[in-house]
Amino acid sequence: MTERSGFACGTCGGSHEGLPTDHGWKLPDDVWEIPESERAEKAHYDADLCKFGDRYFIRCVLYVPFTQRDGAFGFGVWVEVAEDDFGRYLEIYSEDARKAPPARGRLANVIPSFEDAAGEALTIRFGTSSQRPTVLMDADSHTSLAREQRAGMDAARYHQVLHDVGTL
Repeated sequence: MTERSGFACGTCGGSHEGLPTDHGWKLPDDVWEIPESERAEKAHYDADLCKFGDRYFIRCVLYVPFTQRDGAFGFGVWVEVAEDDFGRYLEIYSEDARKAPPARGRLANVIPSFEDAAGEALTIRFGTSSQRPTVLMDADSHTSLAREQRAGMDAARYHQVLHDVGTL
């Protein structure tokens, strides 16, 4: 498979060289399933935070390193967290929170190529005000996503992921 010369970015609207190195979800899957005509009255959300009934979500990035090139693929995923952790994140949202204690959560999106990871426990690490929090799958997780986050993905797997998420 040959690498195309560029792609139009759905986030910034600009054109970028090479293949995408990230893919994100606009909402947690359970919120996305609410009919669009009812979504705004049942859930409160923006690009980073979501409250749906008594459930709380934070948008994060889950990185999987490449093994045959520099960098990583970033999945922009939603993580369901406890109300206390959601409140704490609201307090530190505009600060440099790299030294803040991590939080725990569960993956709230089904990721094509990694369907077995939906609902898996993970750790959230907070960053600066200009960065979304990052997530690490648990070390004892045996899901395909956890294994690849620890070991990385090669070029063939990268292309398969792009195909599965609908980029190729």
